[in-house]
Amino acid sequence: GIYLVFLFGARLIARVYQNVWRFANHKNYLAMVISDVVSTLCAVVVIYFTNANPTFLFTLCQGFVVAASFNILTLTSRFVYQTFFGEMASVAVDNNKIGVAIVGAGKTGVSLAQELMTSDRSHYRPVCFIDIDNEKAGNRVLGLRVYPEDEIRQSLKKLPVQEIFIALPNLNASEAFKLVEFYSSTGCKVKLYDFSVNNMSENGQKKVREIRLEDLLFRESVSVVNDKTAAFYAGRTVMVTGCGSIGSELCRQIAACRPMQLVIVDIYENNAYDIEQELIRLYGDSLNLAVEIASVRDRARMEAIFDAYRPEIVFHAAAHKHVPLMEHSCCEAIKNNVFGTLNVVELSEKYKVNKFIMISTDKAVNPTNVMGATKRLCEMIVQSRYDSETTFSAVRFGNVLGSNGSVIPLFRSQIAAGGPVTITDKRIIRYFMTIPEASQLVMQAGAMAKRGELFVLNMGNPVKILDLAENLIRLSGYTPYVDIDIKEVGLRPGEKLYEELLIRTEELHKTDSDRIFIEKDRPLERKQVEEKLNILSDALDKTVGQIEQKAVVEALKQVVPTYVDPETVNAQAAENAEF
Repeated sequence: GIYLVFLFGARLIARVYQNVWRFANHKNYLAMVISDVVSTLCAVVVIYFTNANPTFLFTLCQGFVVAASFNILTLTSRFVYQTFFGEMASVAVDNNKIGVAIVGAGKTGVSLAQELMTSDRSHYRPVCFIDIDNEKAGNRVLGLRVYPEDEIRQSLKKLPVQEIFIALPNLNASEAFKLVEFYSSTGCKVKLYDFSVNNMSENGQKKVREIRLEDLLFRESVSVVNDKTAAFYAGRTVMVTGCGSIGSELCRQIAACRPMQLVIVDIYENNAYDIEQELIRLYGDSLNLAVEIASVRDRARMEAIFDAYRPEIVFHAAAHKHVPLMEHSCCEAIKNNVFGTLNVVELSEKYKVNKFIMISTDKAVNPTNVMGATKRLCEMIVQSRYDSETTFSAVRFGNVLGSNGSVIPLFRSQIAAGGPVTITDKRIIRYFMTIPEASQLVMQAGAMAKRGELFVLNMGNPVKILDLAENLIRLSGYTPYVDIDIKEVGLRPGEKLYEELLIRTEELHKTDSDRIFIEKDRPLERKQVEEKLNILSDALDKTVGQIEQKAVVEALKQVVPTYVDPETVNAQAAENAEF
């Protein structure tokens, strides 16, 4: 009786009976064993001094026999309950769960498997582990067999596995992508766990995530907005024109810098509304936010906005950017991109804006289309203001992953529809950045701008669109050309096989950032730019009421000498060994 009083008393103090034994782990069992040992020692002392037992050793042996018996009975009952009742209760649920293989039978993989096994909210059921460690291969961890990596393609065909989770810590982007590419070839959907980026849920736990757009860059995504850059925008009135992909991300980044006021200007009310609601949800009344619906082509409306808010910094991102559409509607591209930019530039000067930063594009380099040519002319407008009290600069970069109208959303919708995925030319290459990368580099360039610079962003190595399409198909759990076909549809009007950023250090000035350069480009005088604009304006006047716009294209070629036909550029590119 004394033994039992001490035994159950210690268990109550140790809260042994508060455990949910279906989900018990080694810590719960160890706590019970320790409480039993301590209670037995206490009981032995009491019994020895209150009873006439022969020796202390006899009393100690007696106590531990009793304690061990009860401990074994208790542990056995818990193990039986956890093993049989718990598993039987979850069999029906597990049968409806997605079978997964976990790459990595180490601490991270085991932790993930335990979480999936014990969580009622989990939609996954671990089936096996995969590991390159020969000592683990062939053995079992948590009752799951560990398969060697070099045999996994054949093994998975026999197993009920639909998805593969990569649970290897400290992977860099290149290593992770190689693993994703390898395991995607098995036909299973691949996800990442405990990757090199911060991937915590709201309760601080790591979670499995889908492959993100930045994983397609074949490199680490970078974050460049530092305290110095953030401090430059803090406490200032900042205006952003255009709330497309880049403009919206600029608004997010600027809002995080705590400006005195953020003014958003866009003609498309849906974009403006979306970013407005997002920022209100994130910052509430702590962000002084103003949203104005206006076109940069409307000089009077834009002047009223400048007069009302008196911005200190202007990011000009409003523009028509779709190459094929602008080939067909070149007058609208010129009105919006060129003369809209001229309005914002002149108003920035008039209302003594401190800094004006225009978003340009790699398509402005030796342009082969109307959109690129209009952007090159915008760069000329900005650079000709080198003598202004306002600091004017332009930032040139390439394609942005996941932006509105880019290839990624198109590929995803085509894959979801069962294919085929269409690309214009299998030889085509492009430079890519993520939306946050591009926006942060624009902000950093804006902070370092001094006088009429044309900043060029280092976007790393170019990526073949064909590789992008194939990898996106694999990451979606399909096999290219087997499950989802890829078809070549031909270059679109004005499109060229490659884009140029002129990232050649011998032709560029270096800055404090290794991702930002300044092009060695001699700016035109204001008078020269005005003459170009007059030529374009006259051409626009002559095409009023006409659908035919060849005269405007010819005028654009006249004012932008580097504007050439895409056929000429593509013929030269086709001769290049790189293609």
